[in-house]
Amino acid sequence: MKIAILPGDGIGPEIIKQAKRVLDVLRADGIKIEIEHGAIGGAGYDADRDPLPESTLKLAREADAVLLGAVGGPQYDTLPRESRPEQGLLRIRKELNLFANLRPAVVFPELANASSLRPELVENLDLMILRELTGDIYFGQPRGRRSLDNGDEEGFDTMRYSSSEIDRIARVAFDVARKRNNRVCSVDKANVLDTSILWREVVTRVSRDYPEVELTHMYVDNAAMQLVRAPKQFDVMLTGNIFGDILSDEASMLTGSIGMLPSASMDENNKGLFEPIHGSAPDIAGKDLANPLATILSVSMMLRYSFGHLESADRIDNAVKLVLANGLRTKDIAQPGCKEVGTQQMGDAVIERLTQ
Repeated sequence: MKIAILPGDGIGPEIIKQAKRVLDVLRADGIKIEIEHGAIGGAGYDADRDPLPESTLKLAREADAVLLGAVGGPQYDTLPRESRPEQGLLRIRKELNLFANLRPAVVFPELANASSLRPELVENLDLMILRELTGDIYFGQPRGRRSLDNGDEEGFDTMRYSSSEIDRIARVAFDVARKRNNRVCSVDKANVLDTSILWREVVTRVSRDYPEVELTHMYVDNAAMQLVRAPKQFDVMLTGNIFGDILSDEASMLTGSIGMLPSASMDENNKGLFEPIHGSAPDIAGKDLANPLATILSVSMMLRYSFGHLESADRIDNAVKLVLANGLRTKDIAQPGCKEVGTQQMGDAVIERLTQ
């Protein structure tokens, strides 16, 4: 396994350090893992005046999988748009054709009380959000800003999807559902947007190839409401890029903390970029406060989806479950009666479980 590790900015290096320790355990157990590091985001700009340096892109292309920490920081906010850290993340997704973003929202039993919803609404929640990642309004052209004749300033972006883009992400969603509970809820805004009308038509057409999977449709505003009203009604949620971005962050809070959620961004050949869905959290960077569990669980997703190492993935998942069952919590998931620990101690606890 050739893995490119891109720590990024803020808490990225801290959480990646703990995830790499997990890989080191697996390597010590005989799994052949080759690791190389690269710079991305603000770190890429600092090193090469580019949030995605050519050397990093080359490394990522040659790797079998990519593990990323987080990008961004206030010191980069005044840079031109094309130089900002987030552009490095968008570009690597596009360059590697990582069109399918898998974002699981799983509630560990020990964290049901940490959710912002009543425990009975979220206990045993196991939801997968399948987000299209390389199209939609984030990449559509034309986009930009212009001055109007009346003196106004106008900003504009284009929401755009082709039927082939919708077809391929829909097939991923139905394939994922086959391995779960055979239900897909496709989220759109077909009562307003032409893009969503096409989305609904294509998803419906693709569903005929998967007769065993139940397909429903839901407008995005209703889906946002249903996620906090009755989230366990969902199995796989299929969404476009911007809707999936918003809904997956909403779903993260059902689990108790955004610091608990991993993600996988995959191409057609199961090569993926794996990262926690939280940001770089510059306010706590360097303070040993960040929760490394989402990054460690991202390693589990890497082993599961890119390499087919199901036993190792289950081993990591179980180690995290045992650590939580033993009452260890970082600050973001702290609860009465539990022991609050820092980033390093949480990593120590996971490593201890892995090596027992």
